[in-house]
Amino acid sequence: GPRALGRTLARTVGGAEVAAIADRLPQAPAARTLPAKGLPVVAWTGGLRHRAAPETTAIAELLDRCAADLAWGQTYGKEDAADAFLDRYGWCELLGLRGHFVCDEVAMGLLLLGPATHYPLHRHAAEEVYIVISGTAAWARGEAAEALRPPGSVIHHPPWMSHGMRTAEEPLLALYLWSGGDLTQKSEMA
Repeated sequence: GPRALGRTLARTVGGAEVAAIADRLPQAPAARTLPAKGLPVVAWTGGLRHRAAPETTAIAELLDRCAADLAWGQTYGKEDAADAFLDRYGWCELLGLRGHFVCDEVAMGLLLLGPATHYPLHRHAAEEVYIVISGTAAWARGEAAEALRPPGSVIHHPPWMSHGMRTAEEPLLALYLWSGGDLTQKSEMA
């Protein structure tokens, strides 16, 4: 179940933030039937396992197999971002208020960014932990300069911390964990 996945990630990639949120994941959440919904970014899911770390390969392989069966979404629309960004951006909530499995305390899902994509600085009330599954991206957090984050990296964003990502020639797949705040809140662009 989700708690087992969260604890496995806490053990393999580390991070007290991952462990703290993993303990709040439900053991056996109720399933929700969501229709598959694709986005252009899903075209970059093939081969993610080749850019994963040993401890994240299993998740990348699973997404390689089931990406087309998931309900992909976007937080932003044409009024918020350019078409080039929208074509290379998407997320799939696996567990949460909108996810394939029901949970009202934590949201867990996957962020997918295509190559040559800049996800501008944004912020939100929820605490967020990202675990990079596949691909390397330049990550900005608060006032700090961008830093490259390879697969297996754990990135923690306290509530309202500005953060953003930039990919180069490879796509980025990251697992996210949101807790606290409004789990369906639209992020504010900085």
